[in-house]
Amino acid sequence: MSTGIIKGNIASESPSRAGFARVAAEESSLRLMARIVGALYLLTILAGIFSAGFVSGKLVVNGDAAATAANILTHRGLFQLGFAVYLIEMACQIAITALFYDLLKPAGRSVSLVAAFLGLTGGIIKTFSRLFFIAPLFILGGAHYLSVFSAEQLQALALLFLKVNDRGAGIALVFFGFYALLTGYLIIKSTFLPRILGVLSVVGGLGWLTFLYPPLGSRLFPFIAIFAILGAASLIFWLLVFGVNEQRWKEKASVAMASM
Repeated sequence: MSTGIIKGNIASESPSRAGFARVAAEESSLRLMARIVGALYLLTILAGIFSAGFVSGKLVVNGDAAATAANILTHRGLFQLGFAVYLIEMACQIAITALFYDLLKPAGRSVSLVAAFLGLTGGIIKTFSRLFFIAPLFILGGAHYLSVFSAEQLQALALLFLKVNDRGAGIALVFFGFYALLTGYLIIKSTFLPRILGVLSVVGGLGWLTFLYPPLGSRLFPFIAIFAILGAASLIFWLLVFGVNEQRWKEKASVAMASM
């Protein structure tokens, strides 16, 4: 009789233990996803600062095609490194968009999907614009078929391509602005992330939307970038240190599943 009782206790406890193990695994998965998003976001910010702030800021001289061409040819390796880091930045950005869609889906599946498409569109545009960033290396490379152009013409063309790269990045920022607005709305609505992070995202998105009129966006860029980095740093810190509130995430996910 005692053996039967023991077996019954084991049988009754096994499902409970399995349930606890499953819950623990789900919570660990959510925390890991949040931390991966935070780490990729941090890498994206650092890559952008290096490529745009250090490489382009050091080599590109606004309005001076000859000086820009000389800088690129003198620091060819640094220029190529800047291009490679730009691509790493965009790979991280696309990964963030996909993971953030999954993380914010319980707060609003349709809105999260729209936000993901906007973010991916911005990533594609910005990635394509980087072809114009690397083009000056070919233009200034001294290829025989370019000998029909004078040195001044090649230098001017190289600077023009860099300007087109900047304009393409500005267009991408508009899509990132809409993306930030929607993700900010989802964060505010979610309850499993602090609402202040959503507010910062919305304000940052409004800042990027100034690039709908590029002269205004370019003029305000230093102020917008500072505020956007502040908002991004807050979100990165929270995702890396705290992640998401797993219980509230599951409650939102359950409600979303029940409504489908």
